[in-house]
Amino acid sequence: MLKQPFAAILALGAVLALNALPAAGESTAPRKTLAAFASEQELADLFKKWQDEHQRRMEEERRRREEARGHRQGQQLGDMQASPAPAAKGAAPALTQSLAGAAMESITNVQHAGVDEGGIVKLHGDHLVILRRGRLFTVGIRDRELKAVSVIDAFGDGIEPRGAWYDEMLISGDTIAIIGYSYARGGTEVGLFEISSSGQLSFKATYHLRSNDYYSSRNYASRLVGSKLIFYSPLFINLWRGNPMASLPAMRRWHRDAKPKDFKRIAPATRIYRTDEDLDPYQGVALHTVSVCDLAQPELECESTAVLGQPGRVFHVSANSVFVWTTAWQRTGPASTPASAVFRIPLDGSAPSALKTAGSPIDQFSFLEGEDGFLNVLLRSNGRGDGMWAAEVNSGDMALLRVHLSSFSDGRDRAPGESYHVLPRANGHAVQNRYIGSYLLYGTGAGWRRPRTTLHSEVYAIRYAVDTEAHKVPLAHGVDRIEALGVDAVVVGSDGRDLHFTSVRLAQRAEAADRYTSVNAAQGETRSHGFYYKPENEQEGLVGLPIIGGGRPAAQQLRRESAALLYLRNQSLKLSELGTLDSRPGAAGANDGCRASCVDWYGNSRPLFLHNRVFALMGYEIVEGRLANGRITELKRISFAPRSGDYSRP
Repeated sequence: MLKQPFAAILALGAVLALNALPAAGESTAPRKTLAAFASEQELADLFKKWQDEHQRRMEEERRRREEARGHRQGQQLGDMQASPAPAAKGAAPALTQSLAGAAMESITNVQHAGVDEGGIVKLHGDHLVILRRGRLFTVGIRDRELKAVSVIDAFGDGIEPRGAWYDEMLISGDTIAIIGYSYARGGTEVGLFEISSSGQLSFKATYHLRSNDYYSSRNYASRLVGSKLIFYSPLFINLWRGNPMASLPAMRRWHRDAKPKDFKRIAPATRIYRTDEDLDPYQGVALHTVSVCDLAQPELECESTAVLGQPGRVFHVSANSVFVWTTAWQRTGPASTPASAVFRIPLDGSAPSALKTAGSPIDQFSFLEGEDGFLNVLLRSNGRGDGMWAAEVNSGDMALLRVHLSSFSDGRDRAPGESYHVLPRANGHAVQNRYIGSYLLYGTGAGWRRPRTTLHSEVYAIRYAVDTEAHKVPLAHGVDRIEALGVDAVVVGSDGRDLHFTSVRLAQRAEAADRYTSVNAAQGETRSHGFYYKPENEQEGLVGLPIIGGGRPAAQQLRRESAALLYLRNQSLKLSELGTLDSRPGAAGANDGCRASCVDWYGNSRPLFLHNRVFALMGYEIVEGRLANGRITELKRISFAPRSGDYSRP
């Protein structure tokens, strides 16, 4: 049963719904779009209004304190200034395209086919490109070789890397884009590098975009569509220091003498939108910004579209739009559900649209833009977005929102109450969720924490387009990961000591089909990119996942590589072990002279399947395996560490 505040909001949505839900197959165009500010002056006037209100509140508070205490006049009211909460890395995702004219394989476990996500390892021709601890590496794999080729700093010439994190990488043609965030320079950094056909690396340029930190424990900051690099980034409006107009979306090319005045606006007021919501800057206000940059141009040029909204956010990128779900950080009462809205920001630059909503998604996997024109979103009543580690907290009751895209409008309308379906609450720590085929599956596990003893658990399954109720699929372990096995699913989780893989058949009803147990093990990577399924046909394929010792917390992925890569074979949902490729004891102990990004916030181990070969990336090691007679054995390995004897420099 939903808590009363959430239930009341859903009921209110039913009352305020202006139109019935459209039928499937109707146009997905919004009825109306948001209104942009007419001029720079109109935007400045709003900020001035908020600043004046701030001064009035400060004066009222000063008088109240004087009356209550009779002394300490002029006491500072910094605690009333509603500074933005910890910034959540949120540059919009960027999708990698295949090299023109080359039959490239995807080595990244992406949410949507054709929409690549910023990661730590990519493929360019006959070379693996790896981003690790502030450096960029290439490893040659041509003609069955495995050879370190080139290394370069992941930051530009003349840049002091302290206070910066270089997190994600994408490749378009022969251009490598490194996505990072600099606390010292206060914004997203985009470093551009060239890669040759022989794997040699060279620096091109670095650009800075104003933003707050985009980091999320689950989401990725960048995507690439064609040659278009796409960022979502939050800019928290600070009215209490300086001129807020001077902190709007802007960009500059880095050079040794770069100054703040070099920033050029990339979102004029006429590209900044708002709804009719009466935002309260004391509870936080963010400028949710989608920036699109063309990597095919000699000089990187970016344009931004932004919406004013509540500061908590979860964003999702489809092939055509960025969906940004905003939620208030603060509540009006101890039991109230925070106000929220979902914005649809088209990638073609057309005007955004919005709907008032209730609750908040868990992460980017809570969204599905279906081929039937409906947006499906799994919600919890007390969520605050997925910035930093907010997605790892399980709080509130759950519901599924299913609303047609044509219901989006100018932000005045509320999602109809009948478009929400109450779901069973998943009790436990971190919620995992995934749409696979016609099903939504969700459950809870340890997340980043140390696994707990779990003998009886469940994953919930609902056919999101036709069912109104979810049913339980019993498990003997927690739910730390949900992934697709073709048209079916696999649920991975710990029972406190061992790691289990339960295959789930997604037919008329979801049912557990088989279970494989890795004794005294836990998953070594929590991010979606840590898993990969390589289908061989509709019924068979290979599974790869990094593992560590049983009972150990997955948070160790920040500083230590996984103990091994575990490989399984799927044969009609029967899972069997092929074996492991193990890391070399002590390989991580060497001093690599790290200058930046010395914590692996995105992990460091990945299974790689390409050109009918199997590899394991573990820290600075790459191990190739040989599949024969139903087993995987080590064929060769190299270290590409910057001070390793295995490294051959140009």
